[in-house]
Amino acid sequence: MTPTTAALMADYNRWMNDRVYEAAGKLDDATLTADKGAFFGSILGTLNHIAVADSIWLHRFAQHPASFAALGAMTAFPQPTSLTQPLAPNLAALRDYRRRLDEVIERWVPELTQEQLSGDITYASLAGVRTCKNFSLLLQHFFNHQTHHRGQVTTLLHQSGVDVGATDLLAMPLRSEH
Repeated sequence: MTPTTAALMADYNRWMNDRVYEAAGKLDDATLTADKGAFFGSILGTLNHIAVADSIWLHRFAQHPASFAALGAMTAFPQPTSLTQPLAPNLAALRDYRRRLDEVIERWVPELTQEQLSGDITYASLAGVRTCKNFSLLLQHFFNHQTHHRGQVTTLLHQSGVDVGATDLLAMPLRSEH
């Protein structure tokens, strides 16, 4: 992972989240919360899990010795204690949470340097187990995790009659186009 790749992934993350939440907004609450047999049950449950995991990782990244200024904003976000902790009562509130989280990510990635990404960071799992790993690898996991679960959401949306459209990175408009 390079700072340039991180910026691209942050753009992609924002673009896809906007599209997925727009598509999900076409469904009623019963469809959004119906257990579809996905890892996190429903469409809303899966979207919540993505936001939970992102919050957990951003709180961890905020502890990096570089003291990233943009991650200071994470003090306004809850620090989840489980991967299914509800962050919002409904899709509209979760969408607002997601937008605010994406703003933090987009303000943060320009602060990254290759030197920082080449180093290691130490963090604690939800169970309290301390681990030290390469920061670049963790950042790659952070973005890959989002993409993985958004893929599940797009499948659930499609099964519910809503087409998100192209989800490929190459389909994303250039920054000046969106």
